[in-house]
Amino acid sequence: MLPLIEAYPPPSIKGKYIKIKYCTQLPNTQIPSFVFYANLPQYVKENYRRFLENKIRENWDMHGSPINVFIRQK
Repeated sequence: MLPLIEAYPPPSIKGKYIKIKYCTQLPNTQIPSFVFYANLPQYVKENYRRFLENKIRENWDMHGSPINVFIRQK
């Protein structure tokens, strides 16, 4: 996922650049849940969350199953 995020970074807001440092999958959850750690998670828009969710579905063939995407402070 990180090469994809580097190729298509989140848009800057108010002159601040959002950097996603790393991502991980949460263990022991019924719904596949992924956490992305960023420097400014409050500025990541819903459009970019959907973009990440769609790319996860494409890369790991999770079509039709719900996915949780969280963005947290590093």
